[in-house]
Order: sequence, then structure tokens, then C-alpha cells
Amino acid sequence: MHHKFSRRHFAGLAGVTSLGLCSALTPWASISAAQVASPNADDVLKDLLDGNARFVSGNTEGPRRAPRDFALLSETQRPEAIIIACADSRVPPEILFDQGVGDLFVVRVAGNIVSGAGAVVKGSIEYAVAELGVKLIMVLGHSNCGAVKAAVKHINDQDPLPGAIDEMVKLIQPAVSRAKQRPGDIVENAIRENVLLGVERLKGLEPIIKGPVAAGHLKVVGATYDLASGRVRLVD
Repeated sequence: MHHKFSRRHFAGLAGVTSLGLCSALTPWASISAAQVASPNADDVLKDLLDGNARFVSGNTEGPRRAPRDFALLSETQRPEAIIIACADSRVPPEILFDQGVGDLFVVRVAGNIVSGAGAVVKGSIEYAVAELGVKLIMVLGHSNCGAVKAAVKHINDQDPLPGAIDEMVKLIQPAVSRAKQRPGDIVENAIRENVLLGVERLKGLEPIIKGPVAAGHLKVVGATYDLASGRVRLVD
């Protein structure tokens, strides 16, 4: 069995009878709900960073990716973390954190935008907190982000972009403005500031997220993913 056995696995057992898999689950049959650990945010964060370390070193476990694992979770889900990531094809959260099916509730949008991204992004995050009981939210930016680079260029050139791309990059402009006040590469700084703005927005988001964050029941963190090395680093 993989090193983790958490509430999402137990939840998967709820629909097992209808799937005709009871006989295959004998080792798990005696595990009660009271015995299933509900990990806190710090434990979940450590698990993600440990998984990323395995990914970087090339020692991934590739947990819970077989058809049987999908079948176990066909009736319900209990993810342990929400990842707001960029839609970039090079940023697959399950792979870079070495996680399996049911581990992550992933919301992907170009530029990993939170502020101004609308009800769909906000509602997706709130659903995972309110209905699925997730205790950790991570806003994940990445190096060489095309959306952030477009926002930097758009501000410098002051030229409109076609279609809804123009509206999207305008949502990143506050991060670019903050980045200009810092020394160093403006794109790298803007990527970092964009993550921090997303974290700030989520920590104050009413009515579902702000209260649990203030009470210490929910944690919101920011991180960046380096495309070249594969490493994820937390952003303070």
C-alpha cells in the first residue's frame, strides 16, 4: 500500500459494493472512519513538497493511477489540496507533485489568475473547501509564464491584444506594477507578485475562505514551479 491512506481512500470505499469490488478490498475492510486520518494543512503541504522532491530526483512513485484506483473513487472524492495552477501544458500538478487520482483538486487557468478571474474560479475553490473539506490551497505560478510575459509586454507597448486575451492580461497588470518596484528581472518578479496577489485575495475571500483561514483551519500558500529543474519553491 502507498505511504498514504487518508479519508479520500476511505470515501472511495463507500461506493465499492455497487462496483462489485468488495472481495478485492479485504485488507481495507476492517478500517473504520474513525481510524482514517484527516491530515492537517502542514502535513498535506509536506506531502506535496516531498512528492516534488521525488519528481526532481527522478524517483517518483506514481501512486494510484491504475484503473482500479479510479474505480474506487468513482462514487465520491476527498482531495487533500486545492492547486490553482496555470493552464500551461508544461505544468501538470499531479505529475510534478507525484500524486495520484483523488489527491488534488486542480483549478487551471492561464496565468493562475485568482483576482478578477470570476465566479467559475472562485466557486470552484469555495466548493472544494465547503463541500470537500480541503484544508490547503496552493496558488502555483511557474517560470517563463506566457500570460505574465504578455502582461509585461502589453504594459510596455500599450497595445491592445486580440479577443479576451486583452481582458485576461489586464488582470495580471497589478502584479506587473508591483514587480516594477523591485530589483531584478521584471518577468520573474511579476510571476512571483501574481502568486502573492492570488494568495492575498484568497485569504480575504468572503464568505467561505476568510473565516477558516483566520481560525487556522485552512491554509493558503503560494509557490512557483521552475520548468527547467522541476522544483517547486514556496513564495513568502
